[in-house]
Amino acid sequence: MLIGLVKRTKPDLRQHVAGALRAKMPKAGGPRLLPPLTVPAQTAKPFAMFDLRPVGYVTGLLLTALGVSMLFPYLADVVAQNGQWHVFLESGAITGMAGLLLTIACSNAMGPRLSIQQIFLLTFGVWLALPLFGALPFLFGATEARFVDAFFEAMSAFTTTGSTVFTQIEDMPAGLKLWRGLMQWFGGVGIIVVAMVFLPELRIGGMQIFRTEGFDTLGKILPRAGEIAQRISVIYLGLTVACGLTYLSLGMGPFDSMVHAMTTLSTGGFANSDASFSQMPASIEYAAVVFMVIAALPFVRYVQLIAGTSQPLLRDPQVRAFFMVVFTIVIAISLWKFFSVGVSQEVSFRKALFNTASVMTGTGFASSDYMQWGAFPAVVLFFAGLIGGCAGSTACSIKVFRFQLLIASIQVQIKRIHSPHGVFVPRYAGRAVSQDVLSSVMAFFVMFTVAVGVLAVALGFTGLDFLTSLSGAATALANIGPGLGDTIGPAGNFSTLNDPAKWMLAIAMLTGRLELMAVFAVFTLRFWRA
Repeated sequence: MLIGLVKRTKPDLRQHVAGALRAKMPKAGGPRLLPPLTVPAQTAKPFAMFDLRPVGYVTGLLLTALGVSMLFPYLADVVAQNGQWHVFLESGAITGMAGLLLTIACSNAMGPRLSIQQIFLLTFGVWLALPLFGALPFLFGATEARFVDAFFEAMSAFTTTGSTVFTQIEDMPAGLKLWRGLMQWFGGVGIIVVAMVFLPELRIGGMQIFRTEGFDTLGKILPRAGEIAQRISVIYLGLTVACGLTYLSLGMGPFDSMVHAMTTLSTGGFANSDASFSQMPASIEYAAVVFMVIAALPFVRYVQLIAGTSQPLLRDPQVRAFFMVVFTIVIAISLWKFFSVGVSQEVSFRKALFNTASVMTGTGFASSDYMQWGAFPAVVLFFAGLIGGCAGSTACSIKVFRFQLLIASIQVQIKRIHSPHGVFVPRYAGRAVSQDVLSSVMAFFVMFTVAVGVLAVALGFTGLDFLTSLSGAATALANIGPGLGDTIGPAGNFSTLNDPAKWMLAIAMLTGRLELMAVFAVFTLRFWRA
């Protein structure tokens, strides 16, 4: 009877029972007494009880830093003498105190490394906590925004989406304008670090390809990930300063130069007026294009460039593909505008170049309403936004390398159809791509497509029209900024949307910025199981 019971139990329980029997079994000749059957305590716990304190510790540190950073818009309002300085003093005190208390409460829990569950929760938790506290100045300040609008704006800022629910931005206090730019700037450098350090470790959406030594993304000559993140931050700051000085030299005011430099390098797209770049001189438009493109390239390549080697940047397949796509779209739209609209060649080229760079990098600046150019440019720019920039940059959306891997996989499948007995392997940068990477990329494409469809249907249930629902879902999940149509197009904003739609779009921004899987995984039962 006991033997039958052991056979029916799980392997680990059988081993436990067998070990107990051997330990209690007397020597030959003595009485054979069977011990009572006991079940290990850990089998009764179906869910993991991993330590959340490391997640709270890091989140607390970042919230404390966020509270301290509110001193900058506080000083801007003091200098402007607009009487709004108390808003950031109060918001900074609340944010800093909350972060400090959380840090102290969890300070004794940091270990040498984080578990996979802790990394997932940290990535998700930070990008949720920062917008929650970043929304406080909009609640307390001159906008007197409702919580849904304040949270939407803060989430759009930290995810560098660039969608806004505010109008007459030029009339905002200086502190709020600076705060919008700062949040986007923080979000830009933050997503680079997440893309280079966390996402490859989590094996999300094929990002593990940039962890493979054979692809030389980090390279043997470069230090470990923490030092790379530090160097990237310095480069990010240097490029922001260079962008601001360029804007200033071309006639933009000092304050506007500083804010627009932050929102350009972060590919965020928040401007200091409703007109965005439509009233800017041509020279500033060209300068913005240069820095938007710089921000859309892999920042680790700049680290290698400073280290003395330019070949990785020049030979990076996603960099070359990015420039090829931008060039093709700009030429096509320029010719369309020149022949159909009848504007000059220089204006056609400049407007096509600026808006293509803005949409494809996910910046979201607008120098004109491209919805008025006709159906062809609007459709082309919509799909250009879904391509996005390069991995490891501040740019958003699906990313160029995933399309390259998708095309490589399709080519291999076509070859296998023609030659069933042949051996064909997808390659990227001249090297074979593992099945693990391809599976992650395919899963990402499927999840992105399904997420856009489900979100578009949900937005339609709230009363939005088809174009607004579909483009709104795509622009939120891809973190592009403007959608299509008169409501949320390049000449509109998201202020007139209903509250349920704003909540769904805000969560979609977070989900898209963290490459979908990092958010979806947290809400699965398997994630919480032991």
